[in-house]
Amino acid sequence: MRIVDKLKQAEESGTPYFSFEYFPPKTEQGLVNLYDRIERMGRTGPAFVAVTWGAGGATAQRTLELSDSCQGIFGLDALMHITCTNMDREKVDKALAGARSAGVRNILALRGDAPRGDEFWSACSGGFTHAVDLVRYVRETHGDYFCIGVAGYPEGHSECTDLDTDLEYLAEKVRAGADFVVSQLVYDADVFIEWLRKCRAIGIDCPVIPGVLPVQSYQSFRRLVHLTKVLVPEPLRQALEDVRANDQAVKDLGVEHAVATIRKLQAAGVRGVHITTLNLENTVMRVLSALGLGSESRPPRSVTEPSGVPSAWDDFPNGRWGDARSPAFGNLGSYVSTYGTAMQKFGSGASVWGEPTEISDITEIFVNYVEGSLASLPWSDEPLLAETQKIKEELVRVNQLGFWTLASQPALDGAASDDVTYGWGPRGGYIYQKAFVECFVHQSLFPGFLSRLQNASPRITYYASNGAGDFISNAVGAQGDAATALTWGVFPGRAVVQPTLIDKMNFLAWRTEAFHSWAEWADMFPRGSPQERFLREMAEKCWLVNVVDNEYRNPDTIWNMFQ
Repeated sequence: MRIVDKLKQAEESGTPYFSFEYFPPKTEQGLVNLYDRIERMGRTGPAFVAVTWGAGGATAQRTLELSDSCQGIFGLDALMHITCTNMDREKVDKALAGARSAGVRNILALRGDAPRGDEFWSACSGGFTHAVDLVRYVRETHGDYFCIGVAGYPEGHSECTDLDTDLEYLAEKVRAGADFVVSQLVYDADVFIEWLRKCRAIGIDCPVIPGVLPVQSYQSFRRLVHLTKVLVPEPLRQALEDVRANDQAVKDLGVEHAVATIRKLQAAGVRGVHITTLNLENTVMRVLSALGLGSESRPPRSVTEPSGVPSAWDDFPNGRWGDARSPAFGNLGSYVSTYGTAMQKFGSGASVWGEPTEISDITEIFVNYVEGSLASLPWSDEPLLAETQKIKEELVRVNQLGFWTLASQPALDGAASDDVTYGWGPRGGYIYQKAFVECFVHQSLFPGFLSRLQNASPRITYYASNGAGDFISNAVGAQGDAATALTWGVFPGRAVVQPTLIDKMNFLAWRTEAFHSWAEWADMFPRGSPQERFLREMAEKCWLVNVVDNEYRNPDTIWNMFQ
Protein backbone atom coordinates (compact mmCIF):
# COMPACT_ATOMS: atom_id res chain seq x y z
CA MET A 1 0.00 0.00 0.00
CA ARG A 2 1.13 3.56 -0.66
CA ILE A 3 2.15 4.97 2.71
CA VAL A 4 0.82 8.45 1.99
CA ASP A 5 -2.73 7.09 1.76
CA LYS A 6 -2.46 5.62 5.26
CA LEU A 7 -0.95 8.83 6.62
CA LYS A 8 -3.66 11.02 5.14
CA GLN A 9 -6.40 8.77 6.49
CA ALA A 10 -4.88 8.92 9.96
CA GLU A 11 -4.46 12.69 9.87
CA GLU A 12 -7.97 13.30 8.55
CA SER A 13 -9.44 11.14 11.31
CA GLY A 14 -7.16 12.58 13.99
CA THR A 15 -5.70 9.15 14.77
CA PRO A 16 -2.17 9.04 16.19
CA TYR A 17 0.26 6.85 14.26
CA PHE A 18 3.90 5.84 14.45
CA SER A 19 6.53 4.10 12.36
CA PHE A 20 9.87 2.39 12.95
CA GLU A 21 13.24 2.63 11.24
CA TYR A 22 15.75 -0.23 11.04
CA PHE A 23 19.13 -0.70 9.39
CA PRO A 24 20.48 -3.87 7.73
CA PRO A 25 22.65 -5.69 10.32
CA LYS A 26 26.28 -6.35 9.48
CA THR A 27 26.12 -10.10 10.17
CA GLU A 28 23.84 -12.95 9.12
CA GLN A 29 23.06 -13.88 12.72
CA GLY A 30 22.24 -10.26 13.44
CA LEU A 31 19.78 -10.27 10.54
CA VAL A 32 18.11 -13.45 11.80
CA ASN A 33 17.69 -11.94 15.25
CA LEU A 34 16.40 -8.66 13.80
CA TYR A 35 13.63 -10.61 12.07
CA ASP A 36 12.51 -11.89 15.48
CA ARG A 37 12.59 -8.34 16.79
CA ILE A 38 10.61 -6.92 13.85
CA GLU A 39 7.98 -9.62 14.29
CA ARG A 40 7.47 -8.63 17.94
CA MET A 41 7.55 -4.89 17.30
CA GLY A 42 5.31 -5.29 14.24
CA ARG A 43 2.47 -6.48 16.47
CA THR A 44 2.16 -2.92 17.80
CA GLY A 45 0.73 -1.84 14.44
CA PRO A 46 3.22 0.66 12.94
CA ALA A 47 2.00 2.60 9.91
CA PHE A 48 5.16 1.49 8.12
CA VAL A 49 8.75 0.41 8.74
CA ALA A 50 11.72 2.09 7.06
CA VAL A 51 14.96 0.37 6.06
CA THR A 52 18.14 2.42 5.62
CA TRP A 53 20.51 2.38 2.66
CA GLY A 54 24.31 2.34 2.71
CA ALA A 55 26.16 4.96 0.68
CA GLY A 56 26.72 3.87 -2.91
CA GLY A 57 24.42 0.90 -2.44
CA ALA A 58 26.79 -0.75 0.05
CA THR A 59 23.83 -2.49 1.71
CA ALA A 60 21.63 -2.63 -1.41
CA GLN A 61 20.93 -6.35 -1.42
CA ARG A 62 20.35 -6.59 2.31
CA THR A 63 18.23 -3.41 2.32
CA LEU A 64 16.04 -4.90 -0.41
CA GLU A 65 15.91 -8.29 1.32
CA LEU A 66 14.91 -6.71 4.63
CA SER A 67 12.27 -4.51 2.96
CA ASP A 68 10.87 -7.52 1.10
CA SER A 69 10.70 -9.59 4.31
CA CYS A 70 8.95 -6.81 6.22
CA GLN A 71 6.17 -6.87 3.64
CA GLY A 72 6.04 -10.49 2.57
CA ILE A 73 6.63 -12.20 5.92
CA PHE A 74 5.46 -9.70 8.53
CA GLY A 75 2.75 -7.88 6.59
CA LEU A 76 4.25 -4.43 7.22
CA ASP A 77 4.44 -1.68 4.60
CA ALA A 78 8.13 -1.05 3.94
CA LEU A 79 9.77 2.28 3.15
CA MET A 80 13.06 1.59 1.38
CA HIS A 81 15.69 4.34 1.54
CA ILE A 82 17.75 5.27 -1.53
CA THR A 83 20.54 7.86 -1.43
CA CYS A 84 22.36 9.75 -4.18
CA THR A 85 25.81 9.26 -2.66
CA ASN A 86 28.01 7.36 -5.13
CA MET A 87 24.88 6.23 -7.00
CA ASP A 88 24.81 6.66 -10.78
CA ARG A 89 21.65 6.16 -12.82
CA GLU A 90 22.44 2.52 -13.49
CA LYS A 91 22.62 1.74 -9.77
CA VAL A 92 19.42 3.70 -9.09
CA ASP A 93 17.62 1.88 -11.91
CA LYS A 94 18.73 -1.45 -10.48
CA ALA A 95 17.55 -0.50 -7.00
CA LEU A 96 14.15 0.68 -8.22
CA ALA A 97 13.72 -2.42 -10.39
CA GLY A 98 14.51 -4.59 -7.38
CA ALA A 99 11.95 -2.71 -5.29
CA ARG A 100 9.25 -3.15 -7.93
CA SER A 101 10.08 -6.83 -8.28
CA ALA A 102 9.69 -7.27 -4.52
CA GLY A 103 6.45 -5.31 -4.45
CA VAL A 104 7.96 -2.45 -2.45
CA ARG A 105 6.04 0.69 -3.44
CA ASN A 106 7.47 3.23 -0.98
CA ILE A 107 10.90 4.85 -1.10
CA LEU A 108 12.62 7.63 0.83
CA ALA A 109 14.67 9.66 -1.66
CA LEU A 110 17.73 11.17 0.03
CA ARG A 111 20.88 12.90 -1.08
CA GLY A 112 22.92 11.28 1.67
CA ASP A 113 26.14 12.39 3.31
CA ALA A 114 29.45 13.13 1.67
CA PRO A 115 31.94 10.28 1.90
CA ARG A 116 34.03 10.46 5.09
CA GLY A 117 36.79 13.03 4.84
CA ASP A 118 35.29 14.94 1.90
CA GLU A 119 34.71 18.59 2.68
CA PHE A 120 31.82 18.99 0.23
CA TRP A 121 29.29 16.62 -1.24
CA SER A 122 29.57 16.08 -4.99
CA ALA A 123 27.65 13.88 -7.41
CA CYS A 124 29.38 10.90 -8.93
CA SER A 125 29.67 10.66 -12.71
CA GLY A 126 26.21 10.04 -14.13
CA GLY A 127 24.63 10.54 -10.73
CA PHE A 128 22.31 12.98 -9.01
CA THR A 129 23.30 16.24 -7.34
CA HIS A 130 20.31 16.78 -5.06
CA ALA A 131 17.49 14.71 -3.62
CA VAL A 132 15.06 16.67 -5.80
CA ASP A 133 16.87 15.32 -8.89
CA LEU A 134 16.30 11.79 -7.63
CA VAL A 135 12.61 12.53 -6.95
CA ARG A 136 12.15 13.88 -10.50
CA TYR A 137 13.95 10.89 -12.00
CA VAL A 138 11.78 8.39 -10.13
CA ARG A 139 8.63 10.18 -11.27
CA GLU A 140 9.87 10.37 -14.87
CA THR A 141 10.80 6.70 -15.06
CA HIS A 142 8.16 5.08 -12.84
CA GLY A 143 5.23 7.49 -12.86
CA ASP A 144 3.02 7.14 -9.79
CA TYR A 145 4.02 3.57 -8.96
CA PHE A 146 6.20 4.67 -6.07
CA CYS A 147 5.09 6.69 -3.07
CA ILE A 148 8.05 8.98 -2.43
CA GLY A 149 9.15 10.41 0.89
CA VAL A 150 11.90 13.01 1.39
CA ALA A 151 13.86 14.40 4.34
CA GLY A 152 13.19 17.75 6.01
CA TYR A 153 15.41 19.71 8.38
CA PRO A 154 13.69 21.74 11.14
CA GLU A 155 17.04 23.28 12.09
CA GLY A 156 18.13 23.72 8.48
CA HIS A 157 20.46 21.53 6.46
CA SER A 158 24.13 21.86 7.36
CA GLU A 159 24.99 23.28 3.95
CA CYS A 160 22.22 25.88 3.88
CA THR A 161 22.77 28.92 6.10
CA ASP A 162 19.32 30.42 5.47
CA LEU A 163 16.29 28.59 6.91
CA ASP A 164 13.86 30.18 4.46
CA THR A 165 15.95 29.02 1.52
CA ASP A 166 16.14 25.56 3.04
CA LEU A 167 12.33 25.49 3.29
CA GLU A 168 12.07 26.46 -0.36
CA TYR A 169 14.30 23.52 -1.26
CA LEU A 170 11.90 21.26 0.63
CA ALA A 171 8.93 22.79 -1.19
CA GLU A 172 10.73 22.12 -4.48
CA LYS A 173 11.06 18.44 -3.58
CA VAL A 174 7.33 18.27 -2.85
CA ARG A 175 6.48 20.02 -6.14
CA ALA A 176 8.74 17.55 -7.95
CA GLY A 177 6.60 14.68 -6.72
CA ALA A 178 7.36 13.89 -3.07
CA ASP A 179 4.30 12.61 -1.20
CA PHE A 180 5.42 13.07 2.41
CA VAL A 181 8.30 14.34 4.56
CA VAL A 182 10.25 12.70 7.39
CA SER A 183 12.19 15.17 9.51
CA GLN A 184 15.66 15.04 10.96
CA LEU A 185 15.73 14.02 14.62
CA VAL A 186 13.72 16.26 16.94
CA TYR A 187 14.71 16.83 20.56
CA ASP A 188 13.00 20.22 20.91
CA ALA A 189 9.30 20.00 20.06
CA ASP A 190 8.94 23.78 19.80
CA VAL A 191 11.53 23.91 17.01
CA PHE A 192 9.60 21.34 14.98
CA ILE A 193 6.22 22.96 15.63
CA GLU A 194 7.45 26.36 14.42
CA TRP A 195 9.13 24.78 11.39
CA LEU A 196 5.95 22.89 10.51
CA ARG A 197 3.98 26.15 10.70
CA LYS A 198 6.37 27.68 8.18
CA CYS A 199 6.06 24.61 5.96
CA ARG A 200 2.29 25.00 5.83
CA ALA A 201 2.60 28.75 5.25
CA ILE A 202 4.55 28.23 2.01
CA GLY A 203 2.23 25.53 0.71
CA ILE A 204 3.80 22.28 1.89
CA ASP A 205 0.54 20.53 2.75
CA CYS A 206 1.60 16.87 2.54
CA PRO A 207 2.09 14.76 5.70
CA VAL A 208 5.21 15.82 7.65
CA ILE A 209 6.43 13.33 10.25
CA PRO A 210 8.88 14.26 13.03
CA GLY A 211 11.82 11.92 13.56
CA VAL A 212 12.48 10.80 17.13
CA LEU A 213 15.38 8.77 18.51
CA PRO A 214 15.11 8.05 22.26
CA VAL A 215 18.43 8.42 24.06
CA GLN A 216 19.81 4.89 24.47
CA SER A 217 23.15 5.57 26.13
CA TYR A 218 25.23 8.59 27.06
CA GLN A 219 28.14 7.75 24.77
CA SER A 220 26.04 6.98 21.68
CA PHE A 221 24.01 10.15 22.18
CA ARG A 222 27.14 12.23 22.67
CA ARG A 223 28.53 10.86 19.41
CA LEU A 224 25.22 11.47 17.60
CA VAL A 225 25.24 15.12 18.65
CA HIS A 226 28.91 15.41 17.67
CA LEU A 227 28.26 14.04 14.18
CA THR A 228 24.90 15.65 13.36
CA LYS A 229 25.06 18.89 15.37
CA VAL A 230 21.38 18.37 16.20
CA LEU A 231 19.99 20.95 18.65
CA VAL A 232 19.71 19.54 22.18
CA PRO A 233 17.69 21.54 24.74
CA GLU A 234 19.90 22.62 27.63
CA PRO A 235 17.71 20.91 30.30
CA LEU A 236 18.14 17.57 28.51
CA ARG A 237 21.86 18.09 28.03
CA GLN A 238 22.36 18.94 31.70
CA ALA A 239 20.16 16.10 32.91
CA LEU A 240 22.21 13.62 30.86
CA GLU A 241 25.44 15.00 32.28
CA ASP A 242 24.08 14.51 35.79
CA VAL A 243 23.36 10.79 35.22
CA ARG A 244 26.02 9.96 32.61
CA ALA A 245 27.60 7.26 34.82
CA ASN A 246 24.28 5.47 35.42
CA ASP A 247 23.19 3.69 32.24
CA GLN A 248 19.76 2.78 33.52
CA ALA A 249 19.10 6.38 34.57
CA VAL A 250 20.18 7.53 31.08
CA LYS A 251 17.72 5.12 29.47
CA ASP A 252 14.93 6.23 31.81
CA LEU A 253 15.67 9.84 30.98
CA GLY A 254 15.66 9.00 27.28
CA VAL A 255 12.22 7.43 27.54
CA GLU A 256 10.91 10.30 29.65
CA HIS A 257 12.14 12.95 27.21
CA ALA A 258 10.89 11.10 24.12
CA VAL A 259 7.44 10.67 25.67
CA ALA A 260 7.29 14.35 26.70
CA THR A 261 8.40 15.46 23.22
CA ILE A 262 5.81 13.33 21.43
CA ARG A 263 3.03 14.44 23.76
CA LYS A 264 3.88 18.08 23.10
CA LEU A 265 3.84 17.41 19.37
CA GLN A 266 0.49 15.66 19.65
CA ALA A 267 -0.93 18.57 21.63
CA ALA A 268 0.07 20.84 18.73
CA GLY A 269 -1.84 18.66 16.27
CA VAL A 270 1.04 16.50 15.01
CA ARG A 271 -0.42 13.03 14.58
CA GLY A 272 2.55 10.91 13.59
CA VAL A 273 6.06 10.16 14.78
CA HIS A 274 8.87 8.25 13.05
CA ILE A 275 10.99 6.39 15.61
CA THR A 276 14.59 5.57 14.75
CA THR A 277 15.15 2.32 16.63
CA LEU A 278 18.86 1.62 15.93
CA ASN A 279 17.52 -1.97 15.80
CA LEU A 280 16.88 -1.80 19.56
CA GLU A 281 13.59 -2.77 21.12
CA ASN A 282 13.08 -2.22 24.83
CA THR A 283 13.35 1.56 24.98
CA VAL A 284 11.11 1.99 21.93
CA MET A 285 8.47 -0.30 23.41
CA ARG A 286 8.60 1.59 26.70
CA VAL A 287 7.94 4.85 24.84
CA LEU A 288 4.93 3.38 23.03
CA SER A 289 3.60 1.89 26.25
CA ALA A 290 3.84 5.23 28.09
CA LEU A 291 2.00 6.94 25.24
CA GLY A 292 -0.66 4.25 24.96
CA LEU A 293 0.20 3.74 21.30
CA GLY A 294 0.06 0.44 19.49
CA SER A 295 -2.13 -2.61 19.72
CA GLU A 296 0.48 -4.47 21.78
CA SER A 297 2.60 -1.73 23.26
CA ARG A 298 3.55 -3.21 26.63
CA PRO A 299 7.30 -3.50 27.18
CA PRO A 300 8.58 -6.91 25.96
CA ARG A 301 9.46 -9.70 28.30
CA SER A 302 13.05 -10.91 28.52
CA VAL A 303 14.30 -12.00 25.13
CA THR A 304 16.46 -15.10 25.02
CA GLU A 305 19.54 -15.68 22.87
CA PRO A 306 19.97 -18.98 21.02
CA SER A 307 22.23 -20.09 23.87
CA GLY A 308 19.34 -19.72 26.30
CA VAL A 309 20.94 -16.85 28.20
CA PRO A 310 18.74 -13.76 28.66
CA SER A 311 19.92 -11.12 26.20
CA ALA A 312 21.48 -7.87 27.39
CA TRP A 313 21.52 -6.44 23.87
CA ASP A 314 19.06 -3.70 24.71
CA ASP A 315 20.50 -3.01 28.15
CA PHE A 316 23.80 -1.77 26.74
CA PRO A 317 23.50 -0.85 23.03
CA ASN A 318 26.01 -2.45 20.75
CA GLY A 319 28.59 -0.72 18.65
CA ARG A 320 31.75 -2.08 17.04
CA TRP A 321 32.55 -4.10 20.17
CA GLY A 322 29.16 -5.59 20.90
CA ASP A 323 27.86 -9.06 20.25
CA ALA A 324 27.91 -9.64 16.47
CA ARG A 325 24.71 -11.69 16.85
CA SER A 326 22.89 -8.58 18.01
CA PRO A 327 20.68 -6.80 15.46
CA ALA A 328 22.20 -3.53 16.74
CA PHE A 329 25.82 -4.49 16.10
CA GLY A 330 27.55 -1.37 14.71
CA ASN A 331 24.46 0.82 14.96
CA LEU A 332 24.98 4.59 14.88
CA GLY A 333 26.59 5.26 11.52
CA SER A 334 23.55 4.01 9.67
CA TYR A 335 21.41 6.91 10.84
CA VAL A 336 24.05 9.58 10.26
CA SER A 337 25.05 8.55 6.74
CA THR A 338 21.48 7.95 5.60
CA TYR A 339 19.83 11.26 6.36
CA GLY A 340 22.69 13.43 5.15
CA THR A 341 22.54 15.44 8.36
CA ALA A 342 25.16 17.92 9.42
CA MET A 343 27.98 15.39 9.58
CA GLN A 344 30.98 16.92 11.30
CA LYS A 345 33.42 17.79 8.56
CA PHE A 346 37.12 18.08 9.25
CA GLY A 347 37.84 19.43 5.80
CA SER A 348 39.13 17.38 2.92
CA GLY A 349 41.36 14.40 3.57
CA ALA A 350 44.39 16.28 2.34
CA SER A 351 43.81 19.31 4.55
CA VAL A 352 43.45 17.17 7.67
CA TRP A 353 45.56 14.08 7.13
CA GLY A 354 48.08 15.53 4.70
CA GLU A 355 49.26 13.82 1.53
CA PRO A 356 50.90 10.57 2.64
CA THR A 357 53.35 8.88 0.32
CA GLU A 358 55.55 7.07 2.85
CA ILE A 359 55.03 4.78 5.84
CA SER A 360 56.46 7.49 8.12
CA ASP A 361 53.61 9.79 7.02
CA ILE A 362 51.03 7.29 8.24
CA THR A 363 52.90 6.86 11.49
CA GLU A 364 52.95 10.62 12.04
CA ILE A 365 49.17 10.85 11.46
CA PHE A 366 48.41 8.15 14.02
CA VAL A 367 50.82 9.56 16.59
CA ASN A 368 49.28 13.03 16.22
CA TYR A 369 45.82 11.52 16.70
CA VAL A 370 46.81 9.70 19.88
CA GLU A 371 48.57 12.77 21.25
CA GLY A 372 45.45 14.85 20.60
CA SER A 373 46.69 17.28 17.96
CA LEU A 374 44.54 15.56 15.31
CA ALA A 375 40.79 15.24 15.94
CA SER A 376 39.97 12.38 13.59
CA LEU A 377 41.21 9.51 11.47
CA PRO A 378 39.71 7.92 8.35
CA TRP A 379 38.57 5.20 10.77
CA SER A 380 37.29 7.43 13.55
CA ASP A 381 35.17 10.58 13.56
CA GLU A 382 36.05 11.54 17.13
CA PRO A 383 39.05 12.09 19.41
CA LEU A 384 40.09 9.30 21.78
CA LEU A 385 37.86 8.63 24.78
CA ALA A 386 38.89 9.78 28.24
CA GLU A 387 39.61 6.24 29.43
CA THR A 388 42.47 6.02 26.95
CA GLN A 389 44.49 8.57 28.95
CA LYS A 390 45.50 5.74 31.26
CA ILE A 391 47.45 4.05 28.45
CA LYS A 392 48.25 7.10 26.31
CA GLU A 393 52.01 6.90 26.86
CA GLU A 394 52.10 3.28 25.68
CA LEU A 395 49.84 4.05 22.71
CA VAL A 396 52.16 6.82 21.57
CA ARG A 397 55.13 4.45 21.79
CA VAL A 398 53.28 1.68 19.93
CA ASN A 399 52.28 4.00 17.08
CA GLN A 400 55.78 5.44 16.83
CA LEU A 401 57.00 1.87 16.25
CA GLY A 402 54.59 1.56 13.28
CA PHE A 403 51.70 -0.30 14.92
CA TRP A 404 48.82 1.99 13.92
CA THR A 405 46.15 1.67 16.59
CA LEU A 406 42.45 1.84 15.76
CA ALA A 407 40.99 0.83 19.13
CA SER A 408 42.23 0.05 22.61
CA GLN A 409 41.25 -0.05 26.25
CA PRO A 410 43.10 -0.31 29.57
CA ALA A 411 42.69 -3.20 31.99
CA LEU A 412 40.35 -2.62 34.95
CA ASP A 413 39.97 -4.65 38.13
CA GLY A 414 36.75 -3.66 39.84
CA ALA A 415 36.19 0.02 39.01
CA ALA A 416 32.98 1.41 40.49
CA SER A 417 30.08 1.33 38.05
CA ASP A 418 29.40 5.02 38.70
CA ASP A 419 32.99 6.03 37.91
CA VAL A 420 32.79 9.04 35.57
CA THR A 421 35.47 7.70 33.22
CA TYR A 422 35.07 3.94 33.29
CA GLY A 423 31.63 3.31 34.76
CA TRP A 424 28.49 1.99 33.11
CA GLY A 425 25.40 0.09 34.16
CA PRO A 426 23.42 0.46 37.41
CA ARG A 427 24.97 2.00 40.50
CA GLY A 428 26.47 -0.26 43.13
CA GLY A 429 28.29 -2.48 40.63
CA TYR A 430 31.87 -3.12 39.59
CA ILE A 431 33.48 -3.00 36.15
CA TYR A 432 36.24 -5.27 34.82
CA GLN A 433 38.18 -4.98 31.56
CA LYS A 434 40.89 -6.85 29.73
CA ALA A 435 43.45 -4.71 27.99
CA PHE A 436 43.27 -4.92 24.23
CA VAL A 437 44.78 -3.17 21.24
CA GLU A 438 43.61 -3.32 17.64
CA CYS A 439 45.97 -2.02 15.01
CA PHE A 440 47.17 -2.10 11.44
CA VAL A 441 50.57 -3.76 11.03
CA HIS A 442 52.65 -3.47 7.88
CA GLN A 443 53.67 -6.80 6.38
CA SER A 444 57.32 -6.04 7.11
CA LEU A 445 56.58 -6.02 10.86
CA PHE A 446 53.97 -8.75 10.88
CA PRO A 447 56.08 -11.98 11.02
CA GLY A 448 57.98 -10.90 14.15
CA PHE A 449 54.79 -9.55 15.74
CA LEU A 450 52.94 -12.79 15.06
CA SER A 451 55.78 -14.83 16.55
CA ARG A 452 55.63 -12.85 19.80
CA LEU A 453 51.85 -13.25 19.96
CA GLN A 454 52.10 -17.01 19.44
CA ASN A 455 54.78 -17.38 22.08
CA ALA A 456 52.59 -15.53 24.61
CA SER A 457 49.57 -17.80 24.01
CA PRO A 458 47.23 -18.59 25.74
CA ARG A 459 47.57 -15.52 27.93
CA ILE A 460 47.50 -13.42 24.75
CA THR A 461 44.76 -14.16 22.25
CA TYR A 462 44.66 -12.55 18.83
CA TYR A 463 42.78 -12.27 15.55
CA ALA A 464 44.61 -11.19 12.39
CA SER A 465 43.50 -10.73 8.80
CA ASN A 466 44.68 -8.90 5.70
CA GLY A 467 42.87 -7.29 2.79
CA ALA A 468 43.14 -10.48 0.74
CA GLY A 469 41.11 -12.35 3.35
CA ASP A 470 43.87 -14.43 4.97
CA PHE A 471 42.95 -15.12 8.60
CA ILE A 472 45.06 -16.27 11.57
CA SER A 473 43.96 -16.66 15.20
CA ASN A 474 44.71 -18.65 18.32
CA ALA A 475 41.15 -18.09 19.56
CA VAL A 476 39.55 -20.33 16.93
CA GLY A 477 40.24 -24.03 17.46
CA ALA A 478 38.71 -27.47 17.29
CA GLN A 479 35.84 -26.35 19.51
CA GLY A 480 34.97 -23.51 17.16
CA ASP A 481 35.12 -19.78 17.77
CA ALA A 482 34.84 -18.84 21.44
CA ALA A 483 33.84 -15.24 22.10
CA THR A 484 36.17 -13.39 24.48
CA ALA A 485 34.60 -10.96 26.93
CA LEU A 486 36.58 -7.72 26.89
CA THR A 487 34.41 -5.90 29.40
CA TRP A 488 32.03 -7.25 32.02
CA GLY A 489 30.10 -5.85 34.92
CA VAL A 490 28.82 -7.31 38.21
CA PHE A 491 25.71 -5.62 39.64
CA PRO A 492 23.41 -6.29 42.58
CA GLY A 493 20.53 -8.58 41.78
CA ARG A 494 21.47 -9.54 38.23
CA ALA A 495 23.69 -11.88 36.24
CA VAL A 496 27.12 -10.87 35.02
CA VAL A 497 26.74 -8.55 32.01
CA GLN A 498 29.19 -8.78 29.11
CA PRO A 499 28.52 -5.91 26.67
CA THR A 500 31.93 -5.89 24.98
CA LEU A 501 33.02 -8.99 23.09
CA ILE A 502 35.46 -10.06 20.40
CA ASP A 503 34.98 -13.14 18.26
CA LYS A 504 35.68 -14.16 14.68
CA MET A 505 32.30 -12.97 13.46
CA ASN A 506 32.51 -9.40 14.66
CA PHE A 507 36.23 -9.14 13.86
CA LEU A 508 35.68 -10.13 10.23
CA ALA A 509 32.62 -7.89 9.94
CA TRP A 510 34.79 -4.97 11.04
CA ARG A 511 37.74 -6.14 8.91
CA THR A 512 35.77 -5.47 5.74
CA GLU A 513 34.93 -1.93 6.83
CA ALA A 514 38.44 -1.21 8.12
CA PHE A 515 40.13 -2.10 4.84
CA HIS A 516 37.46 -0.29 2.84
CA SER A 517 38.43 2.91 4.66
CA TRP A 518 41.88 2.73 3.05
CA ALA A 519 40.12 2.79 -0.33
CA GLU A 520 37.90 5.69 0.73
CA TRP A 521 40.97 7.63 1.81
CA ALA A 522 42.70 6.85 -1.49
CA ASP A 523 39.65 8.07 -3.41
CA MET A 524 40.15 11.56 -1.97
CA PHE A 525 43.19 11.97 -4.25
CA PRO A 526 43.34 12.09 -8.06
CA ARG A 527 43.45 8.69 -9.69
CA GLY A 528 47.03 7.68 -10.38
CA SER A 529 48.52 10.24 -7.99
CA PRO A 530 51.35 9.16 -5.67
CA GLN A 531 49.03 9.52 -2.65
CA GLU A 532 46.28 7.39 -4.20
CA ARG A 533 48.68 4.64 -5.24
CA PHE A 534 50.42 4.62 -1.86
CA LEU A 535 47.21 4.32 0.17
CA ARG A 536 45.94 1.45 -1.98
CA GLU A 537 49.32 -0.22 -1.53
CA MET A 538 48.96 0.13 2.25
CA ALA A 539 45.61 -1.64 2.09
CA GLU A 540 47.29 -4.52 0.29
CA LYS A 541 50.35 -4.70 2.53
CA CYS A 542 48.83 -4.32 6.00
CA TRP A 543 47.32 -6.77 8.47
CA LEU A 544 44.53 -5.84 10.87
CA VAL A 545 45.35 -7.41 14.24
CA ASN A 546 43.34 -7.54 17.47
CA VAL A 547 45.33 -8.42 20.60
CA VAL A 548 43.81 -9.25 24.01
CA ASP A 549 45.69 -9.72 27.29
CA ASN A 550 43.54 -12.13 29.30
CA GLU A 551 45.26 -11.31 32.59
CA TYR A 552 43.38 -8.18 33.59
CA ARG A 553 45.04 -7.87 37.01
CA ASN A 554 48.60 -7.64 35.69
CA PRO A 555 48.22 -6.51 32.07
CA ASP A 556 51.81 -5.53 31.23
CA THR A 557 52.36 -8.45 28.86
CA ILE A 558 50.32 -6.88 26.06
CA TRP A 559 52.72 -3.96 25.74
CA ASN A 560 55.69 -6.32 25.43
CA MET A 561 54.20 -7.58 22.16
CA PHE A 562 54.95 -4.26 20.48
CA GLN A 563 58.70 -4.02 19.82
